[in-house]
Amino acid sequence: NVPEDHADKLLLASWGLPKAVLKKYHSLGVVQMFEWQAECLMLGQVLEGRNLVYSAPTSAGKTLVAELLILKRVLETRKKALFILPFVSVAKEKKCYLQ
Repeated sequence: NVPEDHADKLLLASWGLPKAVLKKYHSLGVVQMFEWQAECLMLGQVLEGRNLVYSAPTSAGKTLVAELLILKRVLETRKKALFILPFVSVAKEKKCYLQ
């Protein structure tokens, strides 16, 4: 569980993402995360580039965790990232809104 003093971490706006990125997520109806998603992002040094292995059922929100990690690292380090997705349809969808 996310500690009460970190409850604001459920909101996407609290992760330091640019306004344009937040606006896009908000237009898709994504304003906050599930507790388990925020927990993943707060684990150890994940935001500094350490590895993270997590598992959740289909359509549970795993991709959002990966997107946020990638976006934060790319924006903060100005380095490229490789985002591997399981289906062409998902890859096309992500390409459209990550542009």
